[in-house]
Amino acid sequence: MASLLDALVTGIVYGGIYALLALGLTLQYGVARILNLAYGDFLIAAAVFATLLYQRYQLSPLISLVVLLPASFVVHLLVYHLVFVQLERRRGSWRAMEASSILLAFGLSFVVSGAMLAIFGGQLFSYSYLLVPIQLFGSVVPANRLLALILALAFGAFAYLLLVRTRIGTAIRAIAVDPDGAPLAGIDVRRWAGFTFAFGGLICAATGVLISMFQTFNVPMGVTFTLKALVVVIMGGVGNAVGALFAGLILGVTESFVARFISPGLTLAAVYGLFVLAVLTMRTGIFGRALR
Repeated sequence: MASLLDALVTGIVYGGIYALLALGLTLQYGVARILNLAYGDFLIAAAVFATLLYQRYQLSPLISLVVLLPASFVVHLLVYHLVFVQLERRRGSWRAMEASSILLAFGLSFVVSGAMLAIFGGQLFSYSYLLVPIQLFGSVVPANRLLALILALAFGAFAYLLLVRTRIGTAIRAIAVDPDGAPLAGIDVRRWAGFTFAFGGLICAATGVLISMFQTFNVPMGVTFTLKALVVVIMGGVGNAVGALFAGLILGVTESFVARFISPGLTLAAVYGLFVLAVLTMRTGIFGRALR
């Protein structure tokens, strides 16, 4: 019973992180119509910078968030306008760009990961931060993982409130529902799609910093995080923030139970299994609709 509780608590902690991980990607794809296959590579880049700032300057990852989040927003905004907008102009429409953007994002993934591999190689990154055991529901959870979960839920709540309680969110959701009809309501599609793509990049960087607090990682792991984000996006429904939360919890709990009761080496296989299952059975996500 104790092992079952430990696995469940660990799964919920990881599930909250995965929900935030997928939220940025689901916004980028659901609004900007860009399936950003370089998402995991940008996440690893943020995690690497947070690690270096801590190791070399003893800068807390909480402070790193203040530095890296605006930087990630600007970088993704530049990538959007300098790369994907140019593709949209060549294709003539957002819908025509959607398929081609996958290949472009795939190439971008190679550029980002290749640059980091050239600089850092395959070395493993990690640092000790808040390695203090905390009793939670009869289970022991490291303080850094619990803090990461709390911050992930806070970021997710902020993003959700931005989408459903503000005029900016109304414009973003209108573009997600009908990018062709949104201009008729006076909405600048390119402007707000770019903002959403950059905001998704901000969430991506936040997730990377949080993951760096408790997990050992290296540059090639970017593709693994992209896959996990895709699994959650498909299961939760494109553009559905609440669906991403539930799908993230499902993925986190599944990984935890497989690692605890079967084999840690099979966690990635479980992720692939969920991915195949989601593709075959969940075309519209858990709730059967996009965020409205």
